[in-house]
Amino acid sequence: MPKKLNSKHDHDHKNKEHKHDHAHGIFGEKTELIFAILSGTFLGLGFFLHYLKIIPLNITIGFYLFSYFFGGFYTTKEAYEAITEGKFEIDFLMLFAAIGAAILGEWAEGALLLFLFSLGHSLEHYAMNRARKSITALSDLAPPTAIRLEGEKQVEIPIEELELGDIILVKPNNKIAADGVVIKGESQVNQASITGESVPVQKLATNHISTTFDKLKSENRVFSGTINGAQPLEIKVLKKASDSTLSRIVTMVNEAESQKSPTQHFTDKFEKYFVPFVLILVGILMLAFLVIDETFKQSFYRAMAVLVSASPCALAISTPSAVLSGVARAARSGILIKGGGPLEKLGDITVIAFDKTGTLTEGKPKLTQVIALNDKDRTLLLETAAAVEALSDHPLAEAITIGSIKLLNTDQFPKAENLKAITARGVKAMINKEEVFIGNRLLMKEVSNQEVPSKIDQIMSELEENGETSMIVRRGDKYLGIVAVMDIARPDAIKTLSALKGMGIKKMVMLTGDHQSVANAVASKIGITDPRGNLLPEDKVEEIKKLIASKEIVAMIGDGVNDAPALATANIGIAMGAAGSPIALETADIALMADRIDKLPFAIKLSRRTKSIIKQNLWISLGMVAILIPLTITGIASIGPAVVGHEGSTLVVVLNALRLLAVKE
Repeated sequence: MPKKLNSKHDHDHKNKEHKHDHAHGIFGEKTELIFAILSGTFLGLGFFLHYLKIIPLNITIGFYLFSYFFGGFYTTKEAYEAITEGKFEIDFLMLFAAIGAAILGEWAEGALLLFLFSLGHSLEHYAMNRARKSITALSDLAPPTAIRLEGEKQVEIPIEELELGDIILVKPNNKIAADGVVIKGESQVNQASITGESVPVQKLATNHISTTFDKLKSENRVFSGTINGAQPLEIKVLKKASDSTLSRIVTMVNEAESQKSPTQHFTDKFEKYFVPFVLILVGILMLAFLVIDETFKQSFYRAMAVLVSASPCALAISTPSAVLSGVARAARSGILIKGGGPLEKLGDITVIAFDKTGTLTEGKPKLTQVIALNDKDRTLLLETAAAVEALSDHPLAEAITIGSIKLLNTDQFPKAENLKAITARGVKAMINKEEVFIGNRLLMKEVSNQEVPSKIDQIMSELEENGETSMIVRRGDKYLGIVAVMDIARPDAIKTLSALKGMGIKKMVMLTGDHQSVANAVASKIGITDPRGNLLPEDKVEEIKKLIASKEIVAMIGDGVNDAPALATANIGIAMGAAGSPIALETADIALMADRIDKLPFAIKLSRRTKSIIKQNLWISLGMVAILIPLTITGIASIGPAVVGHEGSTLVVVLNALRLLAVKE
């Protein structure tokens, strides 16, 4: 079972590993909020009765004491926990200020401080939990049990007990319990929870079962936590629950939450120097009565007001709240972002380097051209090519066979035999005692002892300039025509690249091992500005290094396996189709779980929106501190307004960050 995210309230703004559990109070998860409301109620009663002067002061103070108890309960608890861990945090500062107010006889001021502080933080915890629950929901996607088939018996067991090789039954409209391969049945599966795909995907059974999950075809592979459609499926388990794709996603999102962004490092460094400065300033202000004409009580009160106003609570929570919301929103769309660093940096990229095969193209060749020298021979050309290539398991042969069957609308054609591969030239076979040759110009020249006809040579040249791999088909002593295959561009590639250009990313580099002419042809069709061909994996790394050396901020997007070195070298590595691929998940900074390049513009948009909100939050938090400190030092603002400003700014930055959860694709 995927490890569940920690549902405890995170109230340590300086150290996210310091968790405070408020879920086990007498009112459950609402205990902190109810205590804050009770604090406010007793504060209001005490203030109202004191104002009317209908009861003695001692009884009024009793109401304030109740307000102190309920408002200060969690503040004291958390301050104690922090001190025992050797930490000196904001809770302690607030508690110290409230006690100071009580010592001075300002019970109402102290109670107001604790009430607003507890109310602000209970609402903050509620708001932050909304973001965290978006992630926590991932771990609840996997069903708790599975139906294991044991001969004719169906046995329901916890998914933790599933072993590799077990066969499980997934009934219609039920959740799939494990990563595996479909061995019986056919159904539509909703896998939006893993890949972000909004449309259910057709899943088919296969007899060719690979023990390597990520090498399975997408139509045969299913993920734990996805939802079966209207038909039952029998699935062979290929990953234990603890190793499932869902489990890995939950773990990585957990880790992403704790990884600090550049802005977080800045705020941490700022706090490191700012907090001691505030404490020194408070100490000096407490002694102000020795220099200026006022009482110790007045100096102490002013110092407490400054202490409240200068506590960098909003500053400390401004970036983590935005990062958490951004990572949660991305995960909901099948985009795994590993922390605040990649989330912030993605929006700054100036160049995107694309792998070609499988990223900009579909990753497998398709029959693109069938050119018969005589129109009457087109059917014969297709039947001949399909019959011969059906004997081969080469990817180009498969493309010709599948394409021919679709065009002929039948898989019935003459039987070929005695297939023989001719190195670097093509293939030879026999159909009805006639020799058939399919291959390049050199093969045809050797067969006929003369150059190929000029018309064929011209057509071949045009096809090759277009990046297509073309083959001449000869049967007996007659040329039937030419067939061509090509790894065609993804349907969404043109739209995606156009969207990226619209976002201001003008330079699009394509890195491929294919010939430069093929790279140029693909680039011209889809909008790549800078195609670079004939590259080995190490050459791709050098190209990335050159781009970075030219002061570009470079993102590399590839399949995460063959392109792992380039992904690791780029400023941001983006793995595409990463669902189920451990290498892709571990190598990249960002993983697009679905095999869809059109998720990239949204990821960049979300990054830019996150960075914008972080900047807004910094202005709000630092601006409030800059306003409140002078006001409290000069005595214009007392503890009450300081608390309102302090807690108000904290809540505002959290709510501002939560807007990221609503960003639309």
